[in-house]
Amino acid sequence: MRQGKAPRHVVAAPTARSGNAALACAGRAPERKTRVRRVYNGAMQALNHIQLLAVLAIPVLFAITVHEAAHGWVASQLGDKTALMLGRVTFNPLRHIDPIGTLLVPALTFLLVGFLFGWAKPVPVNWRNLRQPRRDMALVAIAGPGANLLMALSWGLSIQLGLLLSSSQWVALPLIYMGAAGVLINVFLMVLNLVPLLPLDGGRVLNALLPRRVAAGFSRLEPFGLIILLALLVTGLLGSILLPLVIGTVGLLPGAGIVKELFFV
Repeated sequence: MRQGKAPRHVVAAPTARSGNAALACAGRAPERKTRVRRVYNGAMQALNHIQLLAVLAIPVLFAITVHEAAHGWVASQLGDKTALMLGRVTFNPLRHIDPIGTLLVPALTFLLVGFLFGWAKPVPVNWRNLRQPRRDMALVAIAGPGANLLMALSWGLSIQLGLLLSSSQWVALPLIYMGAAGVLINVFLMVLNLVPLLPLDGGRVLNALLPRRVAAGFSRLEPFGLIILLALLVTGLLGSILLPLVIGTVGLLPGAGIVKELFFV
């Protein structure tokens, strides 16, 4: 979402760990543990970057697309039809992809340093068209992270479905791997965008909650938001802040044990 041309930033998961996954946390019954081990035995070997990128591709595209579409849809419900008229209220990822920020930069950062960093084309929002601009800007902003939370829940359920179909590895493994990636990516995207820093969604919400005079001063920091975010990323402070929140949130979702085993152990 934007007022102006501020990009949206995406940080996604580190590479999955190597080795076979005998997920003791996947179920309490011994039969369940055995079934999970059978699904992963010999299959969960060290994925190279290309293989892992293939697993992440669909969850990343959906995470970005639905996130941005949610901003535009909520804005249209609150009086601003700008995104709707520009065709941005859609699940078609081509309408939201920035060739550099969504494709090139994430691929390079993933291959070089093991995580995804990038942005989609920001959804235009004209606050003057909103019925109650300060309140409605906060609602439009929170719609993106809210959509990511719902998607994380959906991907978690796909993990559970994969476990139920563990006798058929060709069906189960894609559901489990992509489900785990989908949970992690959406939780990362949600938590990151709730950081109270403009131009992120959390900054929009904070700006709406601050007294008008304070909010005006806070808004002046927006041109420096990307620089601040990159500085936090490079110094490692961003990861140290976000990681506990991400792990805690993942732990509340279906398939949490699988996600932690693949990405955090």
